[in-house]
Parts: sequence; C-alpha cells; structure tokens
Amino acid sequence: MSLANELLAGWAPILRTVELRSGNTGRFEVTLDGELVFSKAQLKRHPNPGEVTAAFERRLGRTIAWRKA
Repeated sequence: MSLANELLAGWAPILRTVELRSGNTGRFEVTLDGELVFSKAQLKRHPNPGEVTAAFERRLGRTIAWRKA
C-alpha cells in the first residue's frame, strides 16, 4: 500500500488536502497542517514502515473507521 493510500485509509474524512509533489533533488517530505512530519533530507533516510502513519496518529488521533466493510 502506498503512503498516500495508507493515510487516506485512516483519515480521509478529516483531511482537507492531500498533496504529493515530486522534485528533482530526491527530497521526500511530509507535512500536516503546515508542520513538517517527516523529512528525508533531515534524517538522510526514507521513512520506516508505519513511521509517517504514527506521526499522523499522534496529531490526529487513532484512525477513523469510516469505510463500510
């Protein structure tokens, strides 16, 4: 599952905007409400599985059960 899909699966009803941007410098940054959540440039690595999701959970609370099974 892609990171975007993982974040949307958990919080789509309360997210206003999800934006993915590509760059030519290899940067990978995730922000939430203007706050930097993850920066590959700062940490010099890609996020570990679940790392960005955990950061979203700390700020937004547990994932929302909004999809019907």
